[in-house]
Amino acid sequence: MNRTGLLPVCAALFLVGCTQQAQPTVDDARKFLADAETRLLALDVEDQQADWVHENFITDDTEAVSAKADQRAIDESVRLAKEATKFDKLQLPEDMARKMKLLKNGLVLATPADPKESEEVTRLAASLDGAYGKGKYCPDRLKNTDHPCLDVEDVTRIMATSQKPDELLDVWKGWHAISPPMRKDFARFVELSNKGARELGFKDTGAMWRAKYDMAPDDFSKELDRLWDQMRPLYLSLHAYVRWKLHEKYPNAVPATGPMPADMLGNIWAQDWTNIYKLIAPPAADPGYDLTQILKARNTTPKQMVAYGESFFKSLGFAPLPATFWERSLFTKPRDRDVVCHASAWDIDYVDDLRIKVCIDSTAEYFVTLHHELGHNFYQRAYDMQPFLFRDSANDGFHEAIGDTIALSVTPEYLVKLGFIPKAPDASKDIGLLLNKALEKIAFLPFGLIIDEWRWKVFSGEIPPDQYNKAWWDLRLKYEGIAPPVARTEADFDPGAKYHVPANVPYMRYFLADILQFQFHRALAKEAGCPASGSNTPLHRCSIYQSAAAGTKLNAMLSMGTSKPWQDALEVIAGTRQMDATAILDYFAPLKTWLDEQNKGKPVGW
Repeated sequence: MNRTGLLPVCAALFLVGCTQQAQPTVDDARKFLADAETRLLALDVEDQQADWVHENFITDDTEAVSAKADQRAIDESVRLAKEATKFDKLQLPEDMARKMKLLKNGLVLATPADPKESEEVTRLAASLDGAYGKGKYCPDRLKNTDHPCLDVEDVTRIMATSQKPDELLDVWKGWHAISPPMRKDFARFVELSNKGARELGFKDTGAMWRAKYDMAPDDFSKELDRLWDQMRPLYLSLHAYVRWKLHEKYPNAVPATGPMPADMLGNIWAQDWTNIYKLIAPPAADPGYDLTQILKARNTTPKQMVAYGESFFKSLGFAPLPATFWERSLFTKPRDRDVVCHASAWDIDYVDDLRIKVCIDSTAEYFVTLHHELGHNFYQRAYDMQPFLFRDSANDGFHEAIGDTIALSVTPEYLVKLGFIPKAPDASKDIGLLLNKALEKIAFLPFGLIIDEWRWKVFSGEIPPDQYNKAWWDLRLKYEGIAPPVARTEADFDPGAKYHVPANVPYMRYFLADILQFQFHRALAKEAGCPASGSNTPLHRCSIYQSAAAGTKLNAMLSMGTSKPWQDALEVIAGTRQMDATAILDYFAPLKTWLDEQNKGKPVGW
């Protein structure tokens, strides 16, 4: 009923209290969205600037400034999300309806309406993030040295290079000791963030996170189970092979059966096993080159490492990064202050103030990491002409997948084109190359699941605070077949030793990215003409470097931002509307056959 038609009724009821209000119109909704986008853009730029300063200059003052900026941006997002519900009954044009949905589903943290609680939860978020950034292990053996404490970068290097079980256990315990002080604040953070989510109509924060995937939260959970079921047999084969090879090397540290200890896999979180490759590599599988040694022999600087990544994107037809990127990014760890060294990509003004923050070392791992981070930046710039609410990836897994898709093209053939090696190794070396890649990609898959599986159960109350650590290791055992190297209790808080937990960064995006990148790679390789008609080039040897056709297809998807459901974006690049792990199985098919042969007569599973 229109406004004019209500007047006589209201007039007649005035004496008894007429409170009926005119229904909002499509024009009202359009104005609301325009105002919301203007307001959110201004607040988010301010927030990005404050967060950049805080992560690069960690002090009590920058923490307070960052928390205040976070609070202003989050409070406004929550207010707008609540106000958007008044347009729920309107039939809106498709783009406006999607913007309304994104307003309501796009939050990572919903602050409670109570101003004191809102301030408290954002302060807790900044404090937990800062506590991780300042985390150090100060062993007694270094007490009287010039470098008495180890930060996460130091611990990472030791875990990657040491072959001494006692040393690995020591730094594992030392790093995991940074997180118990976070436990009380984290529990309070969960309580307050849940309150804010419920005020928006969600069951809890975990349900709010799952609601952003263009499908019902429960359906999304089932989709994850389906994808993991596709991948589990390959993971089991890899786990079995790695376990018996490590047992041969360390019979007293790694058992022949059951779960593997988390400190023996070359990574402080046991999420990436590539650093143990040399310990378990098959005979005669050495490809004849070591990318880390090549980079160091060439005296490759951090800036040059970044330039290689940029050059890949330029070879696909993308424009160079702006001059401000090189002026404002952080490439090396400062000597005079604490910074959050965890690699990250930034879009400060949501237009072209693109940056990365990485404490770069000239290693193969960082070479790949930089391709990954620049994938974020080129994605960010591709959608910068979209309306503000559409300036994001199709879903957060897409954002993580793009750089990793490019990294899959860091093949021996690509290294030849860079002049790093004279020729690509013979195909007989492919098992070694695939095993090395599987130690990165396949080993990660269950870890990519369990962090948010754990948090979703924490947010829902299924895991109460007095079971945080037990539930963490129960999930790691169930999915990964990994156990703590020493007894753990509820005095520990091992999830807090992983950046994304204290930083409140949803993690399921990384699991999705691990699936999507292989789908993207298979589709883009085909666009680039690989494998060529009649050739036997396997998928893992295909590189899209210098393919304008692949770049055009990639940009068509990137430029959509989040203007359409992710299923639409997936169809543009991969020709299907369903995430599918068969591309991973295709990529690693030769390795799976080989692993199963090696594992004959050996125990599989735990």
